[in-house]
Amino acid sequence: MIYDIPTYDLPLMAGVAFLSYLIGSVPFGLVLTALSGNGDIRKIGSGNIGATNVLRTGRKGLAAGTLALDGTKGAFAVFCAFVLCPFHTLAAESLAAVAVVLGHCFPVWLKFKGGKGVATGLGSLLALMPVVGLCCCAVWLIFAKVTRISSAGAIMAFAVVPLLMIRPGGIPFSSPAYLAGALIAAVIVLRHHANISRLIRGTEPRIGQKNA
Repeated sequence: MIYDIPTYDLPLMAGVAFLSYLIGSVPFGLVLTALSGNGDIRKIGSGNIGATNVLRTGRKGLAAGTLALDGTKGAFAVFCAFVLCPFHTLAAESLAAVAVVLGHCFPVWLKFKGGKGVATGLGSLLALMPVVGLCCCAVWLIFAKVTRISSAGAIMAFAVVPLLMIRPGGIPFSSPAYLAGALIAAVIVLRHHANISRLIRGTEPRIGQKNA
């Protein structure tokens, strides 16, 4: 991610990564549920701070707001990198995309126990690689609709990211964007390890189900 970048520009790149991490670490699900009087989302359902668990409060508006804000912060981090690093735009944007997802998944404010990165990952991919991001969103929506299991849609959407990037006319392996997409996909799929186990056992809850 930092190849072909002069040494004197590395502090700026580090600053982009740090800023993106901080943007990603804002726990919108936790903030929105607390402000709405629904208590600590970490004590509800699965304990996750993402939109799917916020939906278990029965507040669809809060879940939609969480989804939108988590996605927006992913795109916003990439946009900030574009503004701050005009001479190394793609490398900076790729770095920001990874850092913002890590910030969401491992926020320092919550003792590094954050969400699974789906909405933030989608937002960052939409900003970094719009076609890949749109395809990823479509796969997520289709699988979630068919199975009525949000995690199934998320896992499938990010599992196919490497394939989406190497479509004809897609992202070359040598691009920092390819590395960023692959890392984001790996982090998010690994964050769903418990969901994968439940899917295999047939015990994964469906959308709208209040238990974990």
